[in-house]
Amino acid sequence: VQLQASGGGLVQAGGSLRLSCAASGLAFRNYAMGWFRQAPGKEREFVGHINWSGDSSYIASSVKGRFTISRENAKNTAYLQMNNLKPEDTAVYYCAATKEYGSLVPDYWGQGTLVTVSS
Repeated sequence: VQLQASGGGLVQAGGSLRLSCAASGLAFRNYAMGWFRQAPGKEREFVGHINWSGDSSYIASSVKGRFTISRENAKNTAYLQMNNLKPEDTAVYYCAATKEYGSLVPDYWGQGTLVTVSS
């Protein structure tokens, strides 16, 4: 199983980025997809997740209204759209696949992509 996260980079505060997570080696449409992040010196934080069909999602309160999660099962890809980015959003972002929607213990992790937001 591989979860390849991409799309990270350096962006100014107020800007936007879209992260992608390309999955292979698993039945993608059987898994909920989630995003987590870990800022320097901090614990990993749950960002949000989306169910297998894409018709239900949950976003953490810390990013609600700015971040959205989506997926394209035909492309085995999940996305994290991040708008109005703030310096405190700087972190390594990880995607994850979970058999059970709502679980915060993923079955598989991606390798992470770094997002840096400058003030």
